[in-house]
Amino acid sequence: MNIVEKISENLLNIIKNGECYTTEFKEATVSLPKSLFETICGMLNRNGGHIFLGIKDNCEIVGVNKASIEKMKKDFINLCNNPQKIFPTIYVRIHEYEYNGKIILHIYIPQSSTVHRTGGKVFDRNQDGDYEITNESLVESIYLRKQIDYSENRIYPFATMDDLRIDVIERVKRMAIENYHLNGKGQHPWINLTPQEILKSLQLYNKDYTTVRKV
Repeated sequence: MNIVEKISENLLNIIKNGECYTTEFKEATVSLPKSLFETICGMLNRNGGHIFLGIKDNCEIVGVNKASIEKMKKDFINLCNNPQKIFPTIYVRIHEYEYNGKIILHIYIPQSSTVHRTGGKVFDRNQDGDYEITNESLVESIYLRKQIDYSENRIYPFATMDDLRIDVIERVKRMAIENYHLNGKGQHPWINLTPQEILKSLQLYNKDYTTVRKV
C-alpha cells in the first residue's frame, strides 16, 4: 500500500509565496504538461527549483487525478532517461504529497553543473518563467558561469584515471543499472561500459585541445 506523506510546512510556505524563477506551478491534473521539460531545463541551467503539479498559477491547489498518478510518474521517469527530451539525461524523482484530501506532485530540480537542452534547445529561467536562448553569446555565458561554479568543469591536465575512485564509479554504475531494471527499462546503456567510458558519457572525461592532454 502506497502511503502518501502530508505536505510539509516548508513546501507549503514555498507555495504560498507564489511563482518565481525557482518555483513553478502547473495545473496538470491528468497528464504531464507539454512545457514541463522546458521548465526543468531552465531550472537545471539556472539555480534549480521546485515544480508543483496540481496547482494553478494563482496558488490554488486543485490536486492531481489519483487514477492518473502512476502513469504520470512512469512517463516522467521514461522522459528523464530520454536524451531526445533532456540532454544530458537526469535522475530526479516525483514525490506525492497530500493536502486537504488532494494530491500534489512535487519535483525538486537541483542546479546542474552542465548545460542542458530539451528538444535540442537551451532554456533559462527568469521571473517570468522559461525562455529559449537563441543568442550564442547567452549560451556561452551559461557555460562560463558553470565552469566557474563547478570544479568538475575545470581542466586538470595532470590528472589520470589512477587518481580517481574507481570503486565509486562502479557503485554508481550498479545503482543506475538496478534502477533502470526496476523501472522496466531493460538493459542500461552503461552495462558494458568501462569506468572511463562512463565518465566520457557523462562529459566528465574529455580532451583539452590546447595542451593535447587527456583531462
